[in-house]
Amino acid sequence: MSSAVELPELDAEEAAHGAELAARIQAEIESAGGWIGFARYMTMALYEPGLGYYSAGARKFGAAGDFITAPEVAPVFSRCLAAQCAEVLAALGGGDVLEFGAGSGAMAAAMLSELEVLSRLPGRYRILEVSADLRQRQRATIEAAVPHLLERVEWLDRWPARFTGVAVANEVLDAMPVERYSWRDGRIEALGVGCLDGIFQWAAAPASAELRERVERIRGEVGTDWPDGYVSEVNLGLEAWLAAAAATLERGVMLFVDYGLPRRELYSPERSTGTLLCHLRHRFHDDPFVRVGLQDITAWVDFTAVAEAAEIAGLDVAGYTTQAHFLIGNGLSRHLADVSNVDLVQRLNLSRQAMLLTLPGEMGERFKAIALAKDCEVPLSGFAVRDLRHTL
Repeated sequence: MSSAVELPELDAEEAAHGAELAARIQAEIESAGGWIGFARYMTMALYEPGLGYYSAGARKFGAAGDFITAPEVAPVFSRCLAAQCAEVLAALGGGDVLEFGAGSGAMAAAMLSELEVLSRLPGRYRILEVSADLRQRQRATIEAAVPHLLERVEWLDRWPARFTGVAVANEVLDAMPVERYSWRDGRIEALGVGCLDGIFQWAAAPASAELRERVERIRGEVGTDWPDGYVSEVNLGLEAWLAAAAATLERGVMLFVDYGLPRRELYSPERSTGTLLCHLRHRFHDDPFVRVGLQDITAWVDFTAVAEAAEIAGLDVAGYTTQAHFLIGNGLSRHLADVSNVDLVQRLNLSRQAMLLTLPGEMGERFKAIALAKDCEVPLSGFAVRDLRHTL
């Protein structure tokens, strides 16, 4: 993906916002001796209080935002996910739903509606959301769609102390800060961020012991050498994050849907420029140093790392598959067939949603679903059609 993509012009407010965050990051680089790791840069760009992309008030989701997620463009996605939640809640004899980062609230609203239809409403629908702006949007979305269920919704700014039920996260893992590295002249270098004349730029530095050890392990598992100049990303914070999540779960299942691959595929020699991707008003490019604080920054998920971190945290990997097979297993065809009370336009829209969610060239193969369970051995329908755990 080329960083030469034409980016939209900024208004005065956006320019001032970006300049303030850029100045704060530049001050951090200077205080650190002229260099910071990319994970630190990404954390500030996305989550710096009041200024980061997810912490400030910019519109992010939907046609007027920077990107459209599956729940936004295809409500049938949320209905299928709700079916999987209902299956777990039935096996547990009840419980709550916890959603990490609920975006616009579209998925929460659709899931609550479908869970009511299935007679499997959770005791509470909890949303872990750090952005005050997004909380307001989520509340408005849910209130407009299912006002009688709003009282079941609870917003959290930290992990709950104890939790039984289903935790769901759609496109959350890809926005976790990653370190970037290069393989050059037979050694591993950290690719961090420097600043020259007020402009952020890539800058190499010796890799930390943790980064070097992790990347060496990845190289050994991939089994073939990388070309000189190979670049990629690794999430060093995943294990601690998942351990914190697992510590709150007494019984139940965590469901993550995101774009990514098993380790051997993600770090293959052919994928030599990494997976870093930035989103700005439906334009996609690979330059994280422009429009700081105003664009999303993501990296593909190493699902092998997710499985490893889950096992360390005391969770069982209960299933792993493509998004297409996950949705089919949870009744996608039933939703498409149940069109007796809808008009032709709605039927065509459902068909379009199904194609977007399941075709290999769209979301069907690029996105994966993984289930992590604790003290809950119920068979999960989303992984019954095709379980790919053997590829992790």
